[in-house]
Amino acid sequence: MESERWQRVDDLLQAALERPQADRREFLRQACAGDKALEREVWSLVASEQKAGVFLQSPAIDVAARAIALQQSLDPQETAGSHTGQTISHYRIVEKLGAGGMGVVYKAEDLRLRRFVALKLLSDELAQDPQALSRFQREAQAASALNHANICTIYEVEEHNYLPVIVMELLEGETLKQRIRAGPIPTNELVDIGIQTVDALEAAHAEAIIHRDIKPANIFINRRGHAKVLDFGLAKVGSVLDRHAAAGTSAASTFTIEDQLTGAGSTLGTVSYMSPEQVLAGDLDARSDLFSFGVVLYEMATGKLPFRGESQEEVFDCILSRAPVRPNPGLPAELERIIGKCLEKDRNLRYQHAAEIRTDLQRLKGAATGIAKRRKTIVPAAAVGLTLFAAGYFYSHRTPKLTDKDTLVLADFLNKTGDPLFDGTLRQGLAVQLAQSPYLSLVSDQRIQRTLRLMDRPADAKLTPELAREICERTASAAVLEGSISPIGSQYVLGLRAKNCRTGDVVDEEQMRAARKEDVLSALSQIASKFRTRVGESLAAVEQHDTSLAVATTQSLEAWKAYSTAWNVAASMGDDAAVPLFKRAIAIDPNFAMAYAALGRMYGGSEEPVLSAESTRKAYQLRDRASDAEKFYITASYDAQVTGNLEKAQQTCEAWARTYPREASPHHFLARIVYHPSGKYEKAVEESRKSIELDPDFAIGYSHLACSYQYLDRLGEAENTLQRAAARKLETPVFLVQRYDIAFLKGDKAGMEREVALGREGSGAEDWISNHQALSLACSGHLQQARTMSRRATELALHAAQREKAALFETVAALREAFFGNAPAARRRAMAALDLSREMYVEYGAALALACSGDSERAQTLANDLEKRFGEDTSLRFSYIPVLRARLALNHGQPSNAIDLLQIAVPYDLGMPRSAIHGSFGALYTVYVRGEAYLAARQGVEAAAEFKKILDHRGIVVSDPIGALAHLQLGRAFVLAGDRAKAKAAYQDFLGLWRDSDPDIPILKQAQAEYAKLP
Repeated sequence: MESERWQRVDDLLQAALERPQADRREFLRQACAGDKALEREVWSLVASEQKAGVFLQSPAIDVAARAIALQQSLDPQETAGSHTGQTISHYRIVEKLGAGGMGVVYKAEDLRLRRFVALKLLSDELAQDPQALSRFQREAQAASALNHANICTIYEVEEHNYLPVIVMELLEGETLKQRIRAGPIPTNELVDIGIQTVDALEAAHAEAIIHRDIKPANIFINRRGHAKVLDFGLAKVGSVLDRHAAAGTSAASTFTIEDQLTGAGSTLGTVSYMSPEQVLAGDLDARSDLFSFGVVLYEMATGKLPFRGESQEEVFDCILSRAPVRPNPGLPAELERIIGKCLEKDRNLRYQHAAEIRTDLQRLKGAATGIAKRRKTIVPAAAVGLTLFAAGYFYSHRTPKLTDKDTLVLADFLNKTGDPLFDGTLRQGLAVQLAQSPYLSLVSDQRIQRTLRLMDRPADAKLTPELAREICERTASAAVLEGSISPIGSQYVLGLRAKNCRTGDVVDEEQMRAARKEDVLSALSQIASKFRTRVGESLAAVEQHDTSLAVATTQSLEAWKAYSTAWNVAASMGDDAAVPLFKRAIAIDPNFAMAYAALGRMYGGSEEPVLSAESTRKAYQLRDRASDAEKFYITASYDAQVTGNLEKAQQTCEAWARTYPREASPHHFLARIVYHPSGKYEKAVEESRKSIELDPDFAIGYSHLACSYQYLDRLGEAENTLQRAAARKLETPVFLVQRYDIAFLKGDKAGMEREVALGREGSGAEDWISNHQALSLACSGHLQQARTMSRRATELALHAAQREKAALFETVAALREAFFGNAPAARRRAMAALDLSREMYVEYGAALALACSGDSERAQTLANDLEKRFGEDTSLRFSYIPVLRARLALNHGQPSNAIDLLQIAVPYDLGMPRSAIHGSFGALYTVYVRGEAYLAARQGVEAAAEFKKILDHRGIVVSDPIGALAHLQLGRAFVLAGDRAKAKAAYQDFLGLWRDSDPDIPILKQAQAEYAKLP
């Protein structure tokens, strides 16, 4: 069958199928004008189309080929030429999917990669036709030059019997043509398909490839709802130079490509979808595809074609008519405008770039999802002002320029607009966008600041390209990312260039145009997505983890500016200084999820748990307005700080680490938030080491590792870890407290005094150091001095307006008084703590202090309230409530009940409940109260075993009063067990520890009296 005959059959088939089923036969009778053979041929295909499903749509499945297939089905030799069961190269053919005008498509198994693919073979009938062979090769050439999620992927071209075999992605689903037969497509679905299709067209046009046959039959919708553009058999393919020229010039300029398949004046394409310039057989450029795409949009929206007629000539006349195209009433006005602009007969009035259509469709999508309703004064969240200006293609798409082991340094954006709103904003925005990538990894700001200090530069020095390149070399990174923004009239052009920091070679270069200031963030998102795909990240990963800044963060540049500035301030001046700026970002955009999450983090670092939980809860409610990476952070923070459900936190963090294997944060969470409360310190060591390996300049990683070693009583390794941090010029107030505690555990009084002095030098840790001084003083019985230091810690916190922290210090003081037997003082301090806060740790500590002081009624009320408000919290379920219930049972003379109540806590006995992490109290309290219960039950051996656990794990207890009192309680247990010698030794240990203590402490007087009675 000759090429002209194929085209005629195809045109008639398409035209017939566009008509109601009842009118098709009469249409063909008139259209074929007496050519009965042609009429029968097309009608057989119409009948076949009505009965059969459509297989993989591609150039090989042209309409005329179905005629061949139909004829074969009537031929006794129908099996001739079938390849089912054969192996071509390393592909075993499984079954035939369909036949087309140029070939046959088979499903085949890739024996090397164990996956299914589609093989397209040129039919035997056309193997000797030079034009068919040229078109077949053209398809492979065009499609294989493209690597895009919305274009059917050509894996390779094999050879069989001296003829090409195209190996391509196997698609399952239906064509858009089939989908439209069910009726007009809803606007939201139409927009999604449209955005994906124009994205594919943009990629093709950037490679100087014009499709020339965009129609619903050549757009495939897979089972996941993703669109794939097919059939590049009619495409115009330029040379490499043409591609570079196409990327750097306006779409209005035509590609200078000699078409070897058709001569001048010939017309290719499907009649009803042709552009006016195709009809006139004129020079074509990318705008011809955009016209055809407009026809597809019209058909999706209405179920009908915009250009109709009883003959090809009538359709041509309709296309060439100057009358504007108006879709049916009832469509959204913006969709009607988009369609109308696509279908402008004068291509100079038409959309000039596919990216412009995508911008308008994304804006329409934002409006359709209700974002515009929530944001009346701001552009809809999905608005993306993206116009392709100059996308430089100085690389091969199939050769990754970066690997998943490389790191990148992000320089400051060069702001040529003069608008300070863009200063710092775009760098932070690009960092957030690239952080969505599981493949790429940016050098952290902490590491950049440390490197700057080593270079004798200010930590907040502007990262010029030159400075960024030096940092890149010092950190053994792969490339520097240089961004820029420039004004062009009322529009903006964003540029991004990646340079190898050792050679200076350009790895990738991208440019995007934003029509308005409000579209800049969306343009930034788009440029990040393109960069990711073009430096080696898989399309699947980009597709899965690619949320626009406007959708995932905020539409407001002012809010983003405040947010970006806040992070810079936090890095240079501390968390507290950043709080007002995060609040400002939220005031500008109350739906800014990550601003709430950041605020929760700042409050958490300042030990303001109630405020932290409020902000984190709000972030969680808005988590759908965050990227995948940020959702993991928000969810993990919510599990850790709000619900306290550590089982869920662990699941979230493990999924986070699997999805983003180069991200350190999930390992931080697992170490401190999950494994420390669970007592799994070896696992915490492992996770902390991973976090340091991934981010060696983040101080908190060293803190978590040092804590893990301390809890394992490996003090030397804990010290070495903090020394490693110091060697890297890392410092945080937490280190002061940790070094103080290690010095305490080693009996190093000089070391303790050294950290106290440092704490008074504006470190931001003076209140915490004062609280730890109070704890250590109390451990040796210096109660009056301990009280003085506690008051100082509380006053410092209140002076800084940190009521939650002050309440924690009061709680520690209340428990100390209760353990030492000063019931009235314990009750006063407990009530003072509750007056400052009803946060969970405070309420738990106050309740225990009241219970130990004999105020069972108020302790019971607080325990009930805790269970009601925080029932999901792991520490509450397995530590706080068992301890409180057991202590109350002891008050009521029920030691056996107390022992039973504490049984649930056994797996968590050696863990660090969150009150111990945040408030320095609560560690091993389940063990201590269980020991008291055994004493009350007069089970000396069992009691001794419990108190021995406390003395054997000093790294966990540190300076909590129960560490000292465990000696006394152990002596009491040995008395009950009848081991007077051990009892005497234990009492002596306690009294020796308190040899110069305050003499009027009730627990001391009891100990002295009991010791005096020992023989």
